[in-house]
Amino acid sequence: MRRLFPVTYETAAQAFGGGTEREEVGGAAGAPAPGGSGGPAGADALVNREWSLAELAAAYAYPETGSGARQPWLRANMVSTLDGAAQHEGHSQPISSAADMRIFGTLRALADVIVVGAETVRQEGYRPARARAEFAAGRRAAGQGPAPAIAIVTAGLDLDFSLPLFTSPLVPTVILTGATAAPDRVAAAEKAGARVVVAGEGMGVDPARAVRALADLGHTRQLTEGGPRLLGQLVAADVLDELCLTVSPMLSAGDAQRIAGGPSVAVPRRFELASLLEEDGFLFSRYRRS
Repeated sequence: MRRLFPVTYETAAQAFGGGTEREEVGGAAGAPAPGGSGGPAGADALVNREWSLAELAAAYAYPETGSGARQPWLRANMVSTLDGAAQHEGHSQPISSAADMRIFGTLRALADVIVVGAETVRQEGYRPARARAEFAAGRRAAGQGPAPAIAIVTAGLDLDFSLPLFTSPLVPTVILTGATAAPDRVAAAEKAGARVVVAGEGMGVDPARAVRALADLGHTRQLTEGGPRLLGQLVAADVLDELCLTVSPMLSAGDAQRIAGGPSVAVPRRFELASLLEEDGFLFSRYRRS
């Protein structure tokens, strides 16, 4: 993996044919890597080296909010082919890569909560987030539990409550729904051990209210993995702070969804590029609110 942006002394040297010496970077996962916030020391010049989990954790650390209570920060993590497909035959795995999955796991390990739509839970066969020893020290230092919670956005609560996501999570699964959700489905969710949070006046969920409700539970480091319909709702509501987008060097054609669908916005939102990594032709971009 190599860093393409922001440009540093090492990336500039690599562009002109220099900086080929290999350098090992240590450090525990979840802790800042040597070289400060700009990224791992010397790693920018290395083209064919797999970054450690510690380096990835430093590269994707949530922004500091200064003194006082943390403010919620909602980031999305999505993958897209060159021609804009977010899935192939209903799943994201065929357009992913080993490096993409390492970043996927790192983003999960940094988060307090993973927000996902009910349809994605059903299609991707979601399971509870697991505790990973490599990130345990970093999570303890950040005041986090052993693993992030899963928060499902759903109006109808059309979910199988016998699945491990409800029967055996390390932390209770959260269900975000509307005030008029069917009482019998709410009761079934609570009986299964889920925490039901009302985040909308009608059947649906208000994205801004969902972000605030999760923050009130202590989940300020928020990550959404979609699907496209949910991400589109978050974009339309202007609550997304950051997009981590993997561009897969593949063409799929067909009628697959984009990474975001649903309602449009009156004026396109402008984000700024924060970082860009590359490995094996895959681009790993990170955009923030401008």
